[in-house]
Amino acid sequence: MHVQTAETLTFYGQYGKRIFDIVGAFILLLMTFPLMLGVFLLLLITTGRPIFFKQIRTGYDHQRFIIWKLRTMTVQATPVKMPAISAEGIPDDYYFKTDQDTRITKIGAILRKLSIDEIPQLLNVLKGDMSIVGPRPEVPAITNSYSALQARRLEVRPGLTGLAQINGRSNISHGQKISYDIHYVDNISFWGDFKIVVKTLFVVFARTGAY
Repeated sequence: MHVQTAETLTFYGQYGKRIFDIVGAFILLLMTFPLMLGVFLLLLITTGRPIFFKQIRTGYDHQRFIIWKLRTMTVQATPVKMPAISAEGIPDDYYFKTDQDTRITKIGAILRKLSIDEIPQLLNVLKGDMSIVGPRPEVPAITNSYSALQARRLEVRPGLTGLAQINGRSNISHGQKISYDIHYVDNISFWGDFKIVVKTLFVVFARTGAY
């Protein structure tokens, strides 16, 4: 697998992006703290424990880590069926989510629409497992079957949001997502990340493409 080295990354890619992540995550945690307290109480009242959902995901250079989210599904939810794998990796026309997922609770659907369930991942960003902007992390069952081209999205830290998320979120196919992610990997810049963050806010408030 080709992983970007110090020689191929810009100054921002090597150093500035991590500073951007730490400062941004810290500020966002402070800003969302009152909101999270209210959401914690609401979840306890409506769906009970556990409040958090933890899952192993694949990060930079195939390294695995535990991602944190607010629980949006029933406790008894069964894992989603994985797609059939071919020699070329995950089929390009595969869609990983559906708006007919009955596992999602009523409050969970609202949290997903507003991306509030993703806020705990700011802790992943501070830890260094994730970045604010980057390809969204997938489960090992998916990434273990990547083709060489698909695995290129693992050349950077996964992100809270990314180029694919502002261009369709859950409404785009796996092939489209890979194209956006690889384009991002090859064109990392401060202004690119800044624009993605700003556009993410518009997408979230429009509540489009999230299940």
